[in-house]
Amino acid sequence: MNKAQAQTAAHKWIAAFNDHNLKTILSHYAESVALTSLLVTKVLGDPAGTVRGKQALRAYFAKALAAAPDLKFELLDVFVGVNSVAVYLRSNVRGLQLEVMELDTDERIARVLVHHRDP
Repeated sequence: MNKAQAQTAAHKWIAAFNDHNLKTILSHYAESVALTSLLVTKVLGDPAGTVRGKQALRAYFAKALAAAPDLKFELLDVFVGVNSVAVYLRSNVRGLQLEVMELDTDERIARVLVHHRDP
């Protein structure tokens, strides 16, 4: 994936979140996705902070979106790696964050590490 492709994908991913469209959000993720975030510890009360599998991710996102009905993301920058993308963004709810996403062979998000500036 090159920078232009990564930016296009990031804009589509953010648009899905800003629309709170759970089906479209989940279309970006692999079935075996693993997402690790401090927010998981707060929303799900799971001290490990990791959600595994698309069904569990669906439940987590549904709960998180319901808790933040005005959630909006603003894309600040995109970084490209080997089979990965890092998305630097601002949330009106959580502030600045960086999401490092490993991609599978279909360019779906297989693993996510979410970093918050001020957790």
